[in-house]
Amino acid sequence: MLAFTSLALAATTLLSLASALPANEVRSTGVTHRVFAGSTTANNGLHFEPENVVAEPGDLMEFHFLPKAHTFTQSSFDKPCEPLGGEMAIFSGFNFNTTAGEAPNVFTFMVQDRNPIWYYCSQTAGNHCQSGMSGVVNQNFASDNTLARYKENAVNTVTRQPSTDPLASQGGWKLPNVPL
Repeated sequence: MLAFTSLALAATTLLSLASALPANEVRSTGVTHRVFAGSTTANNGLHFEPENVVAEPGDLMEFHFLPKAHTFTQSSFDKPCEPLGGEMAIFSGFNFNTTAGEAPNVFTFMVQDRNPIWYYCSQTAGNHCQSGMSGVVNQNFASDNTLARYKENAVNTVTRQPSTDPLASQGGWKLPNVPL
Protein backbone atom coordinates (compact mmCIF):
# COMPACT_ATOMS: atom_id res chain seq x y z
CA MET A 1 0.00 0.00 0.00
CA LEU A 2 2.89 2.35 0.79
CA ALA A 3 4.34 1.91 -2.73
CA PHE A 4 0.98 2.65 -4.32
CA THR A 5 0.53 5.81 -2.16
CA SER A 6 4.03 7.04 -3.08
CA LEU A 7 3.37 6.37 -6.75
CA ALA A 8 0.01 8.18 -6.60
CA LEU A 9 1.60 11.15 -4.82
CA ALA A 10 4.38 11.34 -7.46
CA ALA A 11 1.86 11.18 -10.31
CA THR A 12 -0.30 13.87 -8.70
CA THR A 13 2.75 16.12 -8.23
CA LEU A 14 3.82 15.68 -11.86
CA LEU A 15 0.31 16.40 -13.14
CA SER A 16 0.03 19.56 -11.05
CA LEU A 17 3.43 20.80 -12.28
CA ALA A 18 2.51 20.08 -15.89
CA SER A 19 -0.79 21.91 -15.54
CA ALA A 20 1.01 24.95 -14.11
CA LEU A 21 2.86 25.46 -17.43
CA PRO A 22 1.05 27.50 -20.09
CA ALA A 23 -0.52 25.14 -22.62
CA ASN A 24 0.84 27.05 -25.62
CA GLU A 25 4.39 27.62 -24.36
CA VAL A 26 7.01 26.76 -26.98
CA ARG A 27 10.30 25.49 -25.62
CA SER A 28 13.65 26.18 -27.25
CA THR A 29 15.04 23.49 -29.53
CA GLY A 30 18.55 24.87 -29.17
CA VAL A 31 18.72 25.51 -32.95
CA THR A 32 19.62 29.00 -34.19
CA HIS A 33 19.18 30.11 -37.81
CA ARG A 34 21.47 33.05 -38.71
CA VAL A 35 20.22 35.45 -41.37
CA PHE A 36 22.25 38.37 -42.69
CA ALA A 37 20.37 41.54 -43.61
CA GLY A 38 22.15 43.52 -46.31
CA SER A 39 24.30 41.06 -48.21
CA THR A 40 27.19 42.90 -49.81
CA THR A 41 27.01 40.85 -53.02
CA ALA A 42 23.38 40.00 -53.83
CA ASN A 43 20.99 42.62 -55.21
CA ASN A 44 23.34 45.56 -54.47
CA GLY A 45 23.19 44.79 -50.75
CA LEU A 46 19.38 44.73 -50.59
CA HIS A 47 19.07 41.07 -49.67
CA PHE A 48 18.52 38.71 -46.74
CA GLU A 49 20.84 35.70 -46.76
CA PRO A 50 19.39 33.13 -46.61
CA GLU A 51 16.04 34.56 -47.59
CA ASN A 52 14.05 31.35 -47.22
CA VAL A 53 14.44 29.38 -43.95
CA VAL A 54 12.67 26.25 -42.75
CA ALA A 55 12.45 26.29 -38.94
CA GLU A 56 10.73 24.28 -36.23
CA PRO A 57 8.73 25.71 -33.33
CA GLY A 58 11.28 26.61 -30.67
CA ASP A 59 14.05 27.44 -33.15
CA LEU A 60 15.61 30.88 -32.85
CA MET A 61 15.89 33.28 -35.80
CA GLU A 62 18.93 35.55 -35.39
CA PHE A 63 19.28 38.55 -37.74
CA HIS A 64 22.71 40.09 -38.31
CA PHE A 65 22.64 43.57 -39.84
CA LEU A 66 25.13 44.90 -42.40
CA PRO A 67 25.43 48.54 -43.62
CA LYS A 68 22.48 50.57 -44.99
CA ALA A 69 20.21 50.62 -41.88
CA HIS A 70 17.98 47.58 -42.37
CA THR A 71 15.06 46.16 -40.38
CA PHE A 72 13.16 42.93 -39.93
CA THR A 73 9.45 43.78 -40.34
CA GLN A 74 6.83 41.03 -40.33
CA SER A 75 4.08 41.27 -42.94
CA SER A 76 1.57 39.00 -44.63
CA PHE A 77 1.83 37.40 -48.06
CA ASP A 78 -1.19 39.40 -49.25
CA LYS A 79 0.27 42.78 -48.19
CA PRO A 80 4.00 42.89 -48.88
CA CYS A 81 5.87 45.96 -47.57
CA GLU A 82 3.08 46.56 -45.04
CA PRO A 83 3.58 45.58 -41.39
CA LEU A 84 1.45 42.91 -39.85
CA GLY A 85 -0.80 44.53 -37.26
CA GLY A 86 -1.19 43.60 -33.64
CA GLU A 87 0.90 42.97 -30.58
CA MET A 88 2.23 39.66 -31.86
CA ALA A 89 3.81 41.15 -35.01
CA ILE A 90 7.60 41.12 -35.08
CA PHE A 91 9.63 44.28 -35.74
CA SER A 92 13.32 44.84 -35.06
CA GLY A 93 13.23 48.62 -35.22
CA PHE A 94 16.09 50.60 -36.74
CA ASN A 95 18.37 49.59 -33.86
CA PHE A 96 21.19 48.02 -35.82
CA ASN A 97 22.68 50.70 -38.05
CA THR A 98 26.32 50.21 -38.96
CA THR A 99 28.56 51.83 -41.55
CA ALA A 100 30.95 48.88 -41.84
CA GLY A 101 30.81 45.18 -41.03
CA GLU A 102 28.12 43.72 -38.79
CA ALA A 103 26.19 45.73 -36.22
CA PRO A 104 27.29 45.09 -32.61
CA ASN A 105 23.84 43.66 -31.77
CA VAL A 106 21.49 41.16 -33.42
CA PHE A 107 17.71 40.81 -33.43
CA THR A 108 16.45 37.41 -32.28
CA PHE A 109 13.01 35.86 -31.97
CA MET A 110 11.65 32.36 -31.34
CA VAL A 111 9.58 30.60 -33.99
CA GLN A 112 6.21 29.76 -32.43
CA ASP A 113 4.70 27.42 -35.05
CA ARG A 114 5.17 26.16 -38.60
CA ASN A 115 3.08 28.92 -40.23
CA PRO A 116 4.88 31.16 -42.75
CA ILE A 117 6.47 34.35 -41.40
CA TRP A 118 6.73 36.81 -44.30
CA TYR A 119 9.04 39.76 -43.74
CA TYR A 120 10.72 42.72 -45.40
CA CYS A 121 13.14 45.57 -44.74
CA SER A 122 11.17 48.75 -44.02
CA GLN A 123 13.97 51.13 -45.05
CA THR A 124 12.36 53.64 -47.43
CA ALA A 125 15.60 55.30 -48.57
CA GLY A 126 16.25 53.16 -51.63
CA ASN A 127 12.91 51.31 -51.43
CA HIS A 128 14.44 48.17 -49.97
CA CYS A 129 11.21 46.13 -49.94
CA GLN A 130 10.19 47.06 -53.49
CA SER A 131 13.74 46.26 -54.59
CA GLY A 132 13.43 42.69 -53.34
CA MET A 133 14.71 42.83 -49.76
CA SER A 134 12.28 40.36 -48.25
CA GLY A 135 12.17 36.81 -46.99
CA VAL A 136 10.13 34.05 -45.41
CA VAL A 137 10.42 31.56 -42.58
CA ASN A 138 8.48 28.33 -43.24
CA GLN A 139 7.19 28.97 -46.74
CA ASN A 140 4.49 26.45 -47.64
CA PHE A 141 6.16 24.81 -50.67
CA ALA A 142 2.88 23.17 -51.72
CA SER A 143 1.25 26.59 -52.16
CA ASP A 144 1.37 29.24 -54.88
CA ASN A 145 2.42 31.72 -52.16
CA THR A 146 6.11 31.70 -53.00
CA LEU A 147 8.84 34.15 -52.09
CA ALA A 148 9.30 34.98 -55.78
CA ARG A 149 5.61 35.90 -56.01
CA TYR A 150 5.80 37.94 -52.79
CA LYS A 151 8.67 39.93 -54.31
CA GLU A 152 6.75 40.44 -57.57
CA ASN A 153 3.75 41.74 -55.61
CA ALA A 154 5.99 44.08 -53.59
CA VAL A 155 7.30 46.01 -56.61
CA ASN A 156 4.33 48.39 -56.94
CA THR A 157 3.61 48.87 -53.22
CA VAL A 158 4.49 51.61 -50.75
CA THR A 159 6.60 50.67 -47.74
CA ARG A 160 4.83 51.24 -44.46
CA GLN A 161 6.45 51.51 -41.05
CA PRO A 162 5.02 49.55 -38.12
CA SER A 163 5.59 52.38 -35.66
CA THR A 164 6.05 56.13 -35.53
CA ASP A 165 9.03 55.38 -33.27
CA PRO A 166 11.78 54.00 -35.54
CA LEU A 167 13.55 52.39 -32.54
CA ALA A 168 10.45 50.62 -31.19
CA SER A 169 10.78 46.88 -31.49
CA GLN A 170 8.53 44.02 -30.55
CA GLY A 171 8.32 40.27 -30.72
CA GLY A 172 12.01 39.64 -30.19
CA TRP A 173 15.18 40.58 -28.36
CA LYS A 174 18.11 42.89 -29.06
CA LEU A 175 21.17 40.83 -28.07
CA PRO A 176 24.96 41.21 -28.37
CA ASN A 177 26.40 39.90 -31.64
CA VAL A 178 28.50 36.96 -30.50
CA PRO A 179 30.85 35.50 -33.15
CA LEU A 180 30.71 31.75 -33.71
